[in-house]
Amino acid sequence: MNAVLAIDGRELRVDLTRPLDLSVPIDFQGPQVRHFGAPRASSQPYSVPGFPGSVTRGASCNCESITLIPHCNGTHTECAGHLTREPLHAQRVVPLGLMPALLLSVKPAPSGQTTERSDPMPRIEDHLVTRAALQSGWPAEPPFAPRALVIRTLPNEPSKRTRDYTDMTPPYLTREAAQYLIQRGIEHLIVDLPSIDRAHDEGRLAAHRLFFGLPPGDAAAARAARSQCTVTELAYIADDIADGAYFLQLQVPAINGDAVPSRPLLYRLAS
Repeated sequence: MNAVLAIDGRELRVDLTRPLDLSVPIDFQGPQVRHFGAPRASSQPYSVPGFPGSVTRGASCNCESITLIPHCNGTHTECAGHLTREPLHAQRVVPLGLMPALLLSVKPAPSGQTTERSDPMPRIEDHLVTRAALQSGWPAEPPFAPRALVIRTLPNEPSKRTRDYTDMTPPYLTREAAQYLIQRGIEHLIVDLPSIDRAHDEGRLAAHRLFFGLPPGDAAAARAARSQCTVTELAYIADDIADGAYFLQLQVPAINGDAVPSRPLLYRLAS
């Protein structure tokens, strides 16, 4: 089934029959992607006297209790509430329906090969997602002005779906890259990284603050100039999904929190 959407004065047809899932499933019994020293996400039967919570233990049905840390276990979407004293809930910020999006593949640059910077200054061994790389990959004439951007970092290794990033320094965005996304009107960012900032950055969260429009050191929700924005991390974009224009749907549960597990879906444009 195709839908017709009016975007920037044009009518575009969207193929709704074959969504492309960018989420990383959480396998409670198998390998899991995780970050920042977090324990594995876990699931166990909810057991009370007379009800063991599992059919294999003699219960009439299965009833599981799930424990996870959204920021560290699997694909998740976060909002400016990640940085503020006052609670802001990602599920109330995520738009309903479809939004125009671009997918770009980007090769992070060694910090010594770019003049772009972050806060604190990148270390010599760091790799950076740069403004220059984003500009180079941006299509000259996209069919619309995108509200969302999906960044696939290269090399695109399948181990990203099960990697423990705890003792690693994954690539992250430069200040210039974050500023470029704002200039391009991007409000919803999806990355295959555990964070858009350096894993250990002295609490600066420079790219997050820029993207959400929150001044350095400020924790007041009212000061977040881009509180309508979201960042989705620990996604995975398979190699057979080509760079280019799509429509994006961010699926999240109706659970309050600055970050929630999520399922980003891309829909191809129909000819």
